[in-house]
Amino acid sequence: MAVNASITTRNLTTLVEPTGNIYESVAIISKRAKQIAITSKEELNAKLAEFASSVDNLEEVFENREQIEISKFYERMPRPTIVAAEQFLNDEVMYRVAEDEE
Repeated sequence: MAVNASITTRNLTTLVEPTGNIYESVAIISKRAKQIAITSKEELNAKLAEFASSVDNLEEVFENREQIEISKFYERMPRPTIVAAEQFLNDEVMYRVAEDEE
């Protein structure tokens, strides 16, 4: 999925359409963004764990270009909120509304 990494202006009516409530839509996008952020963080930590060494000397830190490239790749990725908003607007997020107890 190709997502534009820059900030995009959103029309509020398009955010309200799926749920009928702007606050509910924002809450769904927020929860999905948290899921995406956690997944990305776990992936990055797993990839960087391969480079972890018990002895940290200054020369190894500067010489490890692959580790730097992995970090830069994750920095260039679109922010989780942008991805979550795109997924929500493309109807790719599953959610359910809790029943009101009366």
